[in-house]
Amino acid sequence: MVVDDHPMWRDAVARDLAEADFDVVATAGDGEQAVRRALAAGPDVLVLDLNLPIKPGVQVCKELVGARPGLRVLVLSASGEHADVLEAVKSGATGYLLKSASTEELIDAVRRTAVGDPVFTPGLAGLVLGEYRRLASEPVQAVGADEPEAPRLTERETEVLRLVAKGLSYKQIAERLVISHRTVQNHVQNTLGKLQLHNRVELVRYAIERGLDDL
Repeated sequence: MVVDDHPMWRDAVARDLAEADFDVVATAGDGEQAVRRALAAGPDVLVLDLNLPIKPGVQVCKELVGARPGLRVLVLSASGEHADVLEAVKSGATGYLLKSASTEELIDAVRRTAVGDPVFTPGLAGLVLGEYRRLASEPVQAVGADEPEAPRLTERETEVLRLVAKGLSYKQIAERLVISHRTVQNHVQNTLGKLQLHNRVELVRYAIERGLDDL
C-alpha cells in the first residue's frame, strides 16, 4: 500500500511497484484515509510518507503497527532530518528511504522490507543504531523475582541475533554462517516468537540491550 498526499508522486510509486510485480492493494492521500484503508486492505508492506494532512505519518505508523504487528512500514520521505528518522523508527517503521532514491533503490527497499530487513538510506543506519545504544544505556527497571526468566535461545539463534544486531542483512548472515537465506529467516522468526517481539527493529534493540552487538 502506498500513502502520500501528492497524487502524481503516489500514482508514480504505485505504478513502479506494480510494474515490478508487487500487488498494490490500496493507496491513500491523508492519514485518516491511510489507517482506514490499510485496516481494510491488510497490506504486508506500507510505503508511507511522513508529511500527511489530517493525521501525521508517525501517528499512522504507530496506530497500524499497533493494530497489525506483522505489518512492515517503509517510510519514503523528503526529509533526512535525524529527528524525523528516529521518530519514524520509534513509531514502528522498519526502514527509512529518502525520496531522492532511484526507482531501483525503492523496489529493492520494498523487497527487503517485505522479508523483514531494516532498510535505511546510507548514513541513516548508523544514526538509528546509535540511538538504540543510547536508549539501551539508560537505566531500566529491575526485573521482579516473580517475573519469568528471559526465554532460552539456541546457540545458532543467538549467533544469528548477534549478527542482526551488528547490522548484517539476511544474505550476509547466510554467507557468514554458510546456511541458506531461508534458514536465517526461520531463525529470526523463531527468535521473534520466543521473545514476543514484532519486528527486526525491536530485535536489534533487544540484542543491543544485552550487549550482543559487542561480541
